[in-house]
Amino acid sequence: MKIAVITDSTAYISAEQIGDLPIRVVTTPLIIDGHTYNEGVDISTADFYDKMAHSTDFPKTAQPRLGDVMKVHQELKAQGYDTVINLYLSSTISGIHDTAVGLSQDPDMPHIVVYDSQITVAMLGEMVLTAGRMAKAGASLDEILSTLDKLRDSTGEYFVVDDLQHLVRGGRVSSTAGFIGGLLNIKPILTFDPDSHKIVPFEKARTSRKALARVEELFAEATKNLDYPIKAWVIDANSPQPAAEWLADLEKKFPNVPFYRSYIGPAIGTHVGAGTMALAWMRDLDAEQQQH
Repeated sequence: MKIAVITDSTAYISAEQIGDLPIRVVTTPLIIDGHTYNEGVDISTADFYDKMAHSTDFPKTAQPRLGDVMKVHQELKAQGYDTVINLYLSSTISGIHDTAVGLSQDPDMPHIVVYDSQITVAMLGEMVLTAGRMAKAGASLDEILSTLDKLRDSTGEYFVVDDLQHLVRGGRVSSTAGFIGGLLNIKPILTFDPDSHKIVPFEKARTSRKALARVEELFAEATKNLDYPIKAWVIDANSPQPAAEWLADLEKKFPNVPFYRSYIGPAIGTHVGAGTMALAWMRDLDAEQQQH
């Protein structure tokens, strides 16, 4: 069995990270003021946030094109890959998961296994890179899927948005929550609901500082009794300086946790807006292996 992995551009993994791993990325289209761009191809993250700030219309996203997904599968089949793991952002955010399920019925395609990450951005990227490394090393499909289960089950994230209106307009949270956020000028803390895997409001804070401090408390509570090591990410939407400062603070308060920096690119930034900051974590398989 020769296994490859396909993901979408919201995994935000670089060509350097992918290297020679059997990983392919399909791009997510963005529409800004009537112009269509392809995330990671013809618009940079910095350019996107600049365009969004000056846009007359609310930017929109579309799921990766079916033709692009089909083409990559066909190319992989021609290269000798008989099994392709489709590992995209959460099925509650995009329809690409269901599109891939439909494509798996096509007899001209290689064996397609669709796995719901139930998450996005850096955590999706970690899952994709892990699956790619295992596939390159010759792991079986069952071994890879079992490892993905471990990562998915250990994922946690809280994020603080600067303005709820982006999520409201994109249909990701209710308009009632958006109205309250605008009225009181609060900083909402959101998370992925563990049951529905949808983005939901969790708490409210009066200032960004208080919101980030509360996220630190929530992180400490969620991770204090874990029987496995974790790694964590500070993730920002065009707020590199505040994110760097928060990272330094977290590293001092949690010296036993390795922290990394990541970012929210155009496709996800369309929905959460500039200024969003997130703290996310996941099981650290490398550290766990070293312990044993």
